[in-house]
Amino acid sequence: MTTGKYYDACDAEHRMLMSELAPADFKAWMTLNQIPGQDNGQIPPRTREIIAIAVAHATGCPYCIESHVTKGKKLGVTKAEVAEAVLLAAALCAGAAAAHGGLAMKFYGEQDPA
Repeated sequence: MTTGKYYDACDAEHRMLMSELAPADFKAWMTLNQIPGQDNGQIPPRTREIIAIAVAHATGCPYCIESHVTKGKKLGVTKAEVAEAVLLAAALCAGAAAAHGGLAMKFYGEQDPA
């Protein structure tokens, strides 16, 4: 049964069904999902969360946006830094679209004579 709404709070319950249906793949994803919060590398956790906020906006994941903004706020990320990260992501996504536009021109080929 569907509620007709996207991004319900209960969506996490449905996501957990994947852990039962594809346990090895789900475990691998969960391992990847822990990377942003790690504190064992050269990038400090606060900076990692700013990066994660930007990437969450670039990928368009509302759950990731909520999670990383919440975690970032706890680590002292300011609202202005969140805004800047979002706009950096927007600029990079726009840049990617323009770059891929060049590929569209390449694949289109030469202009047909009129």
